[in-house]
Amino acid sequence: MRLPSAVVLILQATAAFAVEQPQAGVPTIVDGPRVSPGESAEPAPDVDRRRFGTREDIAYGAFQRGLYITALNLALPRARDGDAAAQTLAAEILSRGLGVKRDEAEAAKWYQSAAEQNVPEAQFQYALMLLDGRYVGKDPDQAFALMEEAANSGNRYAQFNFAQLLLDRARSADDEKRAAEYFEMAANSGLADAQFAMAQLRANGSGGRDQDLAAARRWLELAARANFDTAQLEYGTWLVEGRGGKLDEPTGFQWIQRAAQSGNVAAQSRLAKLHYLGLGTAPDTELASAWYILARRAGLADPMLEDMLEGLSEEQRRRAIARANRLP
Repeated sequence: MRLPSAVVLILQATAAFAVEQPQAGVPTIVDGPRVSPGESAEPAPDVDRRRFGTREDIAYGAFQRGLYITALNLALPRARDGDAAAQTLAAEILSRGLGVKRDEAEAAKWYQSAAEQNVPEAQFQYALMLLDGRYVGKDPDQAFALMEEAANSGNRYAQFNFAQLLLDRARSADDEKRAAEYFEMAANSGLADAQFAMAQLRANGSGGRDQDLAAARRWLELAARANFDTAQLEYGTWLVEGRGGKLDEPTGFQWIQRAAQSGNVAAQSRLAKLHYLGLGTAPDTELASAWYILARRAGLADPMLEDMLEGLSEEQRRRAIARANRLP
């Protein structure tokens, strides 16, 4: 059993860091809120500190304040001395290019060192590199083993990816059931991709789970509320169709609109149909045409909506195009 293409490996699971800073000159270690050249004065986004170990230190504090060069300067001496948390922190900064030039090959060395000391985040990141094979030799078997260790240590991204690896190697129903268990671990920790995966499993009655449309709809709602646009589209569609629970066209329309506004092309086309048919909203052929024009520009075609466009007058078409140009 394979999940839909929307459920893919999270190759950049921690990409929520601050915008990459330009290459700086000689870094300066600072004690307070002063900023070295090329560093950000903004605090770093909230990051699970467990990825760098539990030790309290000024390197991590500098990282949290967005002082990436300072954090790297403080972490590297400890990393060279074998400190696994410092190695992970250095690898994170280098792999993202935070305050310094991105150096994923060097980052791989530090991730490997920390992974060998059983740091779950480092195991996860190094496993991804072993799967990719660009900066280290490709080794699917070692990646599988490291991903499993990180997953069993509670890393939710590793749990999700390990479930995918299990499915790739699945030879029996028991293998699929085990993959579902890891999907569920990640889903229960709040990972939207895993919640969407669980929705698919419950909707299809696969992975050793009984088919349960109500449970599938609950998982879809969780993923939708976590801003996963594919889940927003699917959850909205289920509400409009009354699948897995109460029919609720207006709320379904809102979820599909939210996905469309985020740039989901399939949602833009589906929203066009809702406007055209008046489902969950008042009928509006001109606005329906605008949304469909937007989806059409991205390469999506739909026979019903093509007929709708053919029925427009030249003036209506002109206004629809103008509205499409103003849509997000």
